[in-house]
Amino acid sequence: MSEDFSAWVGRREEVVDVLEPARTNALRVAALGQTTPLVAGDELPLLHHWLYFWDVRPPEGLGPDGHPARGGFLPPVPLPRRMWAGGRLKFLAPLKVGERVTRASTILKVEAKSGKSGELVFVTVEHQLSGAEGVAIVEEQDIVYRGAAAPGSIKGPTGEGPAPTAPWRRAVDPDPVLLFRYSALTMNGHRIHYDRPYAMDEEAYPGLVVHGPLQATLLADLAAQNLKAPITGFDFRGMSPAFDGTTLQVCGEPTETGASVWTEQGGVKNMTAAITCGAAR
Repeated sequence: MSEDFSAWVGRREEVVDVLEPARTNALRVAALGQTTPLVAGDELPLLHHWLYFWDVRPPEGLGPDGHPARGGFLPPVPLPRRMWAGGRLKFLAPLKVGERVTRASTILKVEAKSGKSGELVFVTVEHQLSGAEGVAIVEEQDIVYRGAAAPGSIKGPTGEGPAPTAPWRRAVDPDPVLLFRYSALTMNGHRIHYDRPYAMDEEAYPGLVVHGPLQATLLADLAAQNLKAPITGFDFRGMSPAFDGTTLQVCGEPTETGASVWTEQGGVKNMTAAITCGAAR
């Protein structure tokens, strides 16, 4: 790729939001099946900070895929497909529902690569979230841009597959309603999650795509339910896309340092994550 995006490295922005309870409670009901509401002062569940800090643009500020138009804070990479490939989080202190939080973001790295699937551009962004008691979360997000996919090149699961044997597991139906709700709660306009003709005809997917952050949130919740020590680290990576129409198996098992968790469809892993636990906070 001939474009030079080195000028974007080091770019910073700050945004402020209030972690109002309606969004986290809506996700807890829609995705996690929990009906006891959280109130101001309760700890925000892990990864629910992704529900806040919306980047709302007017219609003329959107690209054809429903994302904000290229440019602005992130570099204007011309490759048509953009996805959140994974990330690393350190939980230093809990955030509280109702708290006013500042998110300071910095572009750490922009790398262009060529592989079997064509040109790729990787952008790494660091977010530091600070509440009343200082920095609570340090997060690195890996965003990948890639070329258009050929029709039929992205395969979905061929069936439900064998039942997983993991000691921790939960079956989730990633139906269009759940995907729409998560898109709405995160103000994620990417059409691959709710617009089936666009997902299939324009981006060559075999169905609606299950959000990576939604899968990560399900994994973090599964681990939090089964681990006694507090979670201090969460490193996750997307392996293959997950789609609606097939049960999403949310699985995990304990390790010496915390847990290994993953999602799978039809026996194929979609996302994996390593969880680290620490001393009580």
